[in-house]
Amino acid sequence: MSKYTTGEMAKLCGVTVRTVQYYDTRGILVPAELSEGGRRLYSENDVRKMRIICFLRELGLPIDSISQILSEENPGSVISLLLGQQEQDLREEISERQEKLEKLETLRRELKSIETISVESIGDIAYTMSNRKKLKRIHRNLLIGGIPITILQWVGIILWIVKGIWWLFALWVAIFIPSACWLSKYYFSHVAYICPQCHTVFNPIRKEALWAKHTPATRKLTCTGCGRHGFCVEVAREEADIHE
Repeated sequence: MSKYTTGEMAKLCGVTVRTVQYYDTRGILVPAELSEGGRRLYSENDVRKMRIICFLRELGLPIDSISQILSEENPGSVISLLLGQQEQDLREEISERQEKLEKLETLRRELKSIETISVESIGDIAYTMSNRKKLKRIHRNLLIGGIPITILQWVGIILWIVKGIWWLFALWVAIFIPSACWLSKYYFSHVAYICPQCHTVFNPIRKEALWAKHTPATRKLTCTGCGRHGFCVEVAREEADIHE
């Protein structure tokens, strides 16, 4: 059976001699035997074990965990569990980094649209970015609430045209007005707007907001802080303001 010196072991496994020696001192990879001159000699099994250790290290497992795994009677099952945990940790880390990357990309896009960049304008962007998930949830709830009404509307129209059944459309009309009022109340009680001039976050007059010109992210309103009338950026209202 082949025997390998520390240098040969290091070369076979793509690590440094110092790494091999370190694993020996930690008791993780003790050489199969020592030569008469006191040199470490490793076996084929030691090489395979070293490659497993290197693989687990590449996955980010700490030395102490690897040492405990290799000392188990059935290390395979322990490795499987630890790899599952490590995979979950890496996925969470990737997700966090992806979220940070998206925030950076959004910030760069927003800054390009601003003529004069100030601390206040960056603060507004940061606020809208941190607020975006809440706003998406509000839009989703609004959409979910409106889908049944829309379906009823089109079914009623089709049945009236095709079969002359008009009562379903009449039912939609009876439901539509109170539903539209409720959805409107829900929406405007959960959103607020940022004035790009004075950077005030304000709650608009509902009647003005209802009929104001708007885009998916802005609405043309009168700021309650400085009186400016123009497009303001939509954000989710703070929970404390919703329950007031």
